[in-house]
Amino acid sequence: MNKKLLSAVMLVSCLLLTACDTSKIAPTSGVKAREEAEANAKSQEVNAEEAENTQEEASEADNTESVQESSEPAQTTESEEVFYSGFTGEEIGYMHYDHRPLAVMLNNIKEGCPQSGIEQASMVFECPVEGRITRLMGIFEEYENIEKIGSVRSSRDYFVYLAMEVDAIYAHFGQATVYVGDLLNSNAVDNISGAVSGIENPANHTFYRSDDRPAPHNVYIDSEGLKEDIANFGYRTTLRTGFTPKFIYPEPGIRATHDEGDDVTVIYPGGKNPSAKNGFAQVQARFEYNKDDQKYYRFQYGDKHIDKETGNQLKYDNVVLQYCDGMVRDSHDYLAFGLVGDNENKCQIFTNGKMVEGTWKRTELFEPAKYYDKDGNEIEVNRGKTWICIIWNDYAEDVVCE
Repeated sequence: MNKKLLSAVMLVSCLLLTACDTSKIAPTSGVKAREEAEANAKSQEVNAEEAENTQEEASEADNTESVQESSEPAQTTESEEVFYSGFTGEEIGYMHYDHRPLAVMLNNIKEGCPQSGIEQASMVFECPVEGRITRLMGIFEEYENIEKIGSVRSSRDYFVYLAMEVDAIYAHFGQATVYVGDLLNSNAVDNISGAVSGIENPANHTFYRSDDRPAPHNVYIDSEGLKEDIANFGYRTTLRTGFTPKFIYPEPGIRATHDEGDDVTVIYPGGKNPSAKNGFAQVQARFEYNKDDQKYYRFQYGDKHIDKETGNQLKYDNVVLQYCDGMVRDSHDYLAFGLVGDNENKCQIFTNGKMVEGTWKRTELFEPAKYYDKDGNEIEVNRGKTWICIIWNDYAEDVVCE
């Protein structure tokens, strides 16, 4: 199994390094439509002004009632079109409905917790890393409005693959260069990296160190500097043409109830034994479902998992356990996971207090993993934020659902 996975990882890396330059893909049709609408509006303003001038001249000459009536301002009807996020399914402003997100590597070692800004992530991916703890990657849509995001940690290649499936700009500080350096320096990734060894084109304005924690747990993102670096690199800021959302949702105002699913109110992605080697156990990760607000509340390290800036406990509308093959790469315990393929690996979707079991599939690098029930139908989740745990198949039996 390890040889098969290693071959798959090498194939993915080769494909990525020969991929097209995604930073030069044209904006989505939504942006083009907005530009055309603005141009049309400007043209209409000019025409209206010319018409008004003509009417005023006629009024002076004829002083007729009909001309006076025609000079009154035209009635305008405000558009009632509603836009929905491709990452939460919730209503979102017109200026952000096709906005490309930012993926940020977030520290999850105890000394680096709690994180700042994580509450505003539309999705969070959690994966095991060396040392058998987990690291997080938040997917932020309106990142320009977030004052502080972090603390930011280093990259692993499997997180890059996850960022690709949601078409995100990828931000990190440091990396396991031997396994991900070539990928980060390639045209396949729109990369925002600190000025560290192994990075050819660092972002010079995005990151800063705070004085509230010792290094390396004190690196944060400055939103103004981030915007400057994205502009300097010329990265695309709208979703790619043909972008496919990761999840499907019921119609607005309708809930996905999944009455046929099992009742589950507590999820332990790594089980209850804190000495287990699956990554989630050592951080004591768990989710508890609250039927009153229909949210899954996150706990870790024996307490509530909160956002440092707000003090609020993290809560999600959906939790996903996505199982896959994994392997240990070297004596430093660097890991690899098979995140691309039509392998019918297991998944468990938790929403509305129910568990739906199925399989997942991802056949393209720049397309998302999709989740299917036993009948082959894509599983609906509820509109809102989602937390996704990557579960190593070797430790699948550690998972506890109650």
